[in-house]
Amino acid sequence: MSPETSDRKDDHIEIILEEDVETARSGFDDVQLIHEALPELHREGIDTCVELCGRELSSPIVIESMTGGHPNTTEINRSLSAAAERTGIAMGVGSQRAGLESDDEELLESFTVVREAAPDAFIYGNIGAAQLSEYGVEGVERAVEMIDADAMAIHLNFLQEAAQPEGDVDARGCLSAIEAVADGLSVPVIVKETGSGISRGTARKLSDAGVDAIDVAGKGGTTWSGVEAYRAAAVGDRRRARVGTRFREWGIPTAVSTLEVAREHSCVVASGGVRSGLDIAKAIALGARAGGLAKPFLGPARDGTDAVVELIEDLEAELQTAMFATGSSSVADLQEAEYALLGRTRQFLKG
Repeated sequence: MSPETSDRKDDHIEIILEEDVETARSGFDDVQLIHEALPELHREGIDTCVELCGRELSSPIVIESMTGGHPNTTEINRSLSAAAERTGIAMGVGSQRAGLESDDEELLESFTVVREAAPDAFIYGNIGAAQLSEYGVEGVERAVEMIDADAMAIHLNFLQEAAQPEGDVDARGCLSAIEAVADGLSVPVIVKETGSGISRGTARKLSDAGVDAIDVAGKGGTTWSGVEAYRAAAVGDRRRARVGTRFREWGIPTAVSTLEVAREHSCVVASGGVRSGLDIAKAIALGARAGGLAKPFLGPARDGTDAVVELIEDLEAELQTAMFATGSSSVADLQEAEYALLGRTRQFLKG
């Protein structure tokens, strides 16, 4: 296998940690949950459990797909998955393309370590929509088997690919390929964006294709076109560096995408600029089943499992407080909580 797929994964981690690749305006600042002065419940009795793709999570928190595919990422994935195991939340791995292309044991361990460290956690795999025509259902099953996955995410990252020096920009036939995988795979299928959001129309197509969940991964967190701009500049690809920089702010804000996608599908994960338990609460009030974070977990993962667990517990405390202050004794109650939309988010939705 060419080492470029594996090396790209290592590049991504270093750029995310060291460079300015954050966008603003996820829309959560424009979502105001309505305070309930008489919640009539005990905070300690609040139930944060939620069902996701047939599995029960202790909290509606997802460690979003980030990494794997390079030996340098093994310990990161070990920390993340061990924390998911200890806290009962979900975790996704990064794209498994490198693992499917290689028989290098050290590289494969960056993925297999996840199930070893988290035998009972909800773990989902990850493959790009652009690779489905190459792998087919059988190839995606190999990715499932690699980590004994409970579900498989298919990621949509065509804006990133357009800015990537070695990007795959052939998006033809992806919807039919997703439908075939959703119909034939042994585990549930999640379709996720990678920072640009999903529109209501696209959500309707995915729902019709039979996918089990949609992760909106909207604008407001890490900008992958921005990440690729740094990589393109480093290899002297001026044009793609320019494209990546130009499209840093492209996309549908996460709050908007969450609200729109929830009108078309019953199982929505909100990610993209989610930075707190309060953001998760707002996303659930907008119709999400859970909220996902990626970059905020990366630094703690380098420090070890305990640091990741501490962050998860902070998120849970903030989420429970938001539930208490809205009189929500369960996630289902929080989905019905009152909220007001303000500012740019309200304008975006009004068109």
